[in-house]
Amino acid sequence: MTKALPSVSRPATPGFATFEEPHHSLLIDGDGEPDFGAIQTSEEFLALKRRVTRFILPATLLFLSWYVTFVLLSAYAADFMRTPLFGTVNVGLTMGFLQIVTTVVITMAYARYSKRRLDPQVEKVRALAESDVSATGEELA
Repeated sequence: MTKALPSVSRPATPGFATFEEPHHSLLIDGDGEPDFGAIQTSEEFLALKRRVTRFILPATLLFLSWYVTFVLLSAYAADFMRTPLFGTVNVGLTMGFLQIVTTVVITMAYARYSKRRLDPQVEKVRALAESDVSATGEELA
């Protein structure tokens, strides 16, 4: 007569006593290295690229058009650039100084945008490639 083995309650861990591969959301290849191709096509990375482009493209176009205007006026409208504003300060000096001010303002705006919009998204992308540590302290492969 055969005796049935008592059922043992075990935690449901992926791949336990099966041939299934453990499932996790990390984008890591078989060697435990980040799978950069998969990361680049992930929704988190694409969202990060969109957020970067949303700031960089308009800021770059705005600044370059402002700079080219300054250069063209300096080259072809010298009389206008020599127009005095007050004392010995003329339009050309003022526009040159405003180039520096514009650079500082764009830098500060990017730092703020990066801190508020990009850094949280970068953490999401970084999490795709980092090893996750389970409650037992074992790293997932």
